[in-house]
Amino acid sequence: MDVYQAYRHNQMDYNAESRDSKFGKGLQNIDDRLDSGVDSLREDVAAELERVRLDSEPAPRIAEDCCEPWRKEMTEDGDTFLHLAIIHEAKDHAMKMIDLSVNDPFLNIQNYQRQTALHLAVITEQPEVVAHLMRAGCDPQLVDDSGNTALHIACRKGSVTCFSVLTQACTSSQLSAMLTTLNYSGQNCLHQVSIFGYLSLVERLVELGADINAQEQCNGRTPLHLAVDLQNYDLVHLLISKGADVNSQTYGGHTPYHLTFGRPNGAIQVELYKLTAQHLRALPDSESEDSGEEEQEQDDQYQSDDEFFDDIQLMG
Repeated sequence: MDVYQAYRHNQMDYNAESRDSKFGKGLQNIDDRLDSGVDSLREDVAAELERVRLDSEPAPRIAEDCCEPWRKEMTEDGDTFLHLAIIHEAKDHAMKMIDLSVNDPFLNIQNYQRQTALHLAVITEQPEVVAHLMRAGCDPQLVDDSGNTALHIACRKGSVTCFSVLTQACTSSQLSAMLTTLNYSGQNCLHQVSIFGYLSLVERLVELGADINAQEQCNGRTPLHLAVDLQNYDLVHLLISKGADVNSQTYGGHTPYHLTFGRPNGAIQVELYKLTAQHLRALPDSESEDSGEEEQEQDDQYQSDDEFFDDIQLMG
């Protein structure tokens, strides 16, 4: 299944993560690679990785009192050798460390960005490592310092392969929890794929049981509201065909139809006008007062996708 991403006019970004001043630094490109404070895999790290005992078969869980020294090593950014192997795409080393740590808490260690090995494997788009981690017993429900699960990240990146591995390898209870988890911007996975226009992933999430009318926490927008905001006609049509409620309202009482006013795509306005209940077509009385505030909040929430992960840097 290939991601098909519809054209979006005048896209805004609903990510409000940088509004919290405690993070200080701007967020960087999601397609970059996490460097974690090292410009390259240092010789001493590489040498230590080479010393990791490699077994041909996955090992059972190792008792804590038998923990091998390499499991306790961390960089100044809180990254373990497993994190570093994934960051630098040293796949063989990563796979063998995973084999030596089946069902061990080592697999779920979080660095100082609260990223697990699973987060990093999705960020670097290594589906085989993602699958290996899932089989070894890592926890897909852990969130990073932006509140994102690994599935949130796969959705934001539009990574079909990592998305498929995560949703197929987890238990039904884990999947249910991940579909409803809101990150610290108040968005679930369906909001993320709607914002970035990944139509095939929108369709798949709905099939998996995601609530098509779930409201994001900032303004109470549903995926249909987001589609109208982004003037994505194909997404509007898809969501309506999948049962999205055209009469759903934001916290300010705005239906998706209300958001078509002042927007260039007349086809969206015409379609929603026909489907919206007659008593909900008129703008709320407070529209003139609220619209300016909501517009400013949209600008604040949307940020460039160049600023998603703090420590991502391209490795030549």
